[in-house]
Amino acid sequence: MKKRVYSAMRPTGELHIGHYFGAIQNWVRLQNEYECFFAVADWHALTTSYENPENIKSMRRQMILNWLSVGMDPDKCTIFTQSHNLYTAELYLLLGMISPVSWLERCPTYKEMIQALSGRDIANYGFLGYPVLMTADIIMYRTNYVPVGADQIPHIEMAREIVRRFANLYGESIFTEPEAMLTEVPKLSGLDGRKMSKSYNNSIMLSEDFASVEKKLKTMITDPQRKRRTDPGNPDVCPVFEYHKVFSTEQERDYIVKGCRSASIGCIECKSILIRHMEEFLTPIHEKRKKFEAEIKDVDEFLAPYQKRANDEAAGVMEKVRRAVKI
Repeated sequence: MKKRVYSAMRPTGELHIGHYFGAIQNWVRLQNEYECFFAVADWHALTTSYENPENIKSMRRQMILNWLSVGMDPDKCTIFTQSHNLYTAELYLLLGMISPVSWLERCPTYKEMIQALSGRDIANYGFLGYPVLMTADIIMYRTNYVPVGADQIPHIEMAREIVRRFANLYGESIFTEPEAMLTEVPKLSGLDGRKMSKSYNNSIMLSEDFASVEKKLKTMITDPQRKRRTDPGNPDVCPVFEYHKVFSTEQERDYIVKGCRSASIGCIECKSILIRHMEEFLTPIHEKRKKFEAEIKDVDEFLAPYQKRANDEAAGVMEKVRRAVKI
């Protein structure tokens, strides 16, 4: 049997190219190598946005359309909605009974987000218990590997601790201890050099009209010290060249580096190469997106057979869990 992989993403609606290169591109590859479960983490979205939940369903549809348009295939992987598997909520409750508060409070990402979101009211149990819900998501499917960035490793370690604690308390080894799957992925900054974010309006969306994309790229900031066409530039500090590392060929990158440093090419020529590659990248995605938009009117109905696959898996696990805790 293939090893299992689990990952999830909060429904944020339309996804940008940073989401693709940071996670989804890797998921598309993994679905051909492992038995994969990929979830729309809508309960997780409520941990920090509980006061404004009305857009989650529409954002879920947009995100699924994005996933499908870039190559995620529900016949190769199980795509489902977290909140439509109530067994996850049951497991989350039971794991919460055995998870010490001190474990949750020491989680580095908890401390960091408390500081980063200091202006928002997130002093709630759901936010504190986020790692327990994440653990329930992961171990429900007897996951072997979880593709994560280095900052998420403490969450995986906590999941492993909870699995061990459950086994020690109840004498049942029901769950698999998941392992972090660290994968080198290209990271793209926003068009202004900051973190790519829709709230900063510095993103290129996967479904964005190419005329809009081209306009954004033409006005993208470059080396701030290169004020005139005749000034030599430094690709190492230029956000445009960061994109060339992802989209352009090695030969093109060599040409750009030499031309920029010697001022033999200008920023317009440099950007024109990127624009051409961006169009080649986005065109097939847009074509697939139109196809799926026409075919999928109700995303929950579309996901129903894959949701059943996930729920059936969880039902079998929870039978064993209830026996173990004598409920």
